[in-house]
Amino acid sequence: MPRPITYVDVFTDSPYRGNPVAVVHDATGLSTGDMQRFARWTNLSETTFLLPPTEPGADYLLRIFTPAAELPFAGHPTLGSCHAWLASGGVPASADEVVQQCGAGLVKIHRGADRLAFAAPPLVRSGPIDAGLLADVVAALGVKPSAVVDSAWVDNGPGWLAVLLGSAEEVLAVRPSFIDQDIGVVGPHAAGSAEAFELRAFFPVNGALREDPVTGSLNASVAQWLLGSGRASAPYVASQGTALGWAGRAHISRDGDGTIWVGGGTVTCVAGEVQL
Repeated sequence: MPRPITYVDVFTDSPYRGNPVAVVHDATGLSTGDMQRFARWTNLSETTFLLPPTEPGADYLLRIFTPAAELPFAGHPTLGSCHAWLASGGVPASADEVVQQCGAGLVKIHRGADRLAFAAPPLVRSGPIDAGLLADVVAALGVKPSAVVDSAWVDNGPGWLAVLLGSAEEVLAVRPSFIDQDIGVVGPHAAGSAEAFELRAFFPVNGALREDPVTGSLNASVAQWLLGSGRASAPYVASQGTALGWAGRAHISRDGDGTIWVGGGTVTCVAGEVQL
């Protein structure tokens, strides 16, 4: 049957400069196999499916798939799917907040004047990285051990660890070789720059290390690490995707109660129907 579908570019205010997600509306009746098959076909980093909520307080239920597996949560699919749901006429219970139900539970999404933002999920692993693993990661990144300013586990589900280098230029110069590990690399821009940090995200796929254009989960966990260690102050803007020719921007803020919010622009690029 024909179902509405929206392709949304996330973490950008200009089409085709961020990270795309395909959002299938009204996925009622689709099996997990149907969803996985379509996500494999789109070959995007994530494809999502909107469903009626099953938990009190949720505005909709979201299922998130990579070409290979279902995810409990991911950042840019959350913002892009919320954008698509609102654009298609979705009305949240609260005027300034949307509540998404997903595998990770209920996720709050703030509706700002010019962007959406999700509350950073808690870290499931933090702290120092084993010396042997860190040495392997540094070697795979092709940087000298002395260039590493700091490192830590920043895992909020996908398995991220992060390496802090001395500058954004050093981050952009990284040319990694393969390693079976999700890695975030971060470095500060010069004082007075519009962006505070440059991020890059690498993850293994079928024996190759791929780079993600803009990564909500990594920006969320890195923000918790940098803010918690005093290496950053909120609000700040992080740039990502520069090495790929994109222009992703993640806006980081923190509430008085300590909640960290990760926001970004969202732009509809394609809207139509798909037979599913």
